[in-house]
Amino acid sequence: MAGSTFTEIEQARKVLGLGEKADLAEIQKAYRRLAKEWHPDKREGRDQDLCHEKMKEINLAHKIIMRYVKNYRYDFIERKVTEDDPLTRWKEQFGDDPTWGTGKGWF
Repeated sequence: MAGSTFTEIEQARKVLGLGEKADLAEIQKAYRRLAKEWHPDKREGRDQDLCHEKMKEINLAHKIIMRYVKNYRYDFIERKVTEDDPLTRWKEQFGDDPTWGTGKGWF
């Protein structure tokens, strides 16, 4: 299980109930919610075999997603940080424009 294919990641995303975009906090929240719901100790009197299988599926999906996220590389150079900040990008693009911005020196 070195690298995951898009199909595996897509399936894992669906198992965890994630949208097409999710941050780390949303991934963890989805995993915890499902683990709490399906953990065999929390589902007394229900089909324990089903709970065990569901937990295996949830844990595998979480492992696949976390491996994918772990390998994501973040840029910490100024240009990339400002590109990712919409307000900074807007100020750079329109800040001095008398029509769209507020003119030079207003920010």
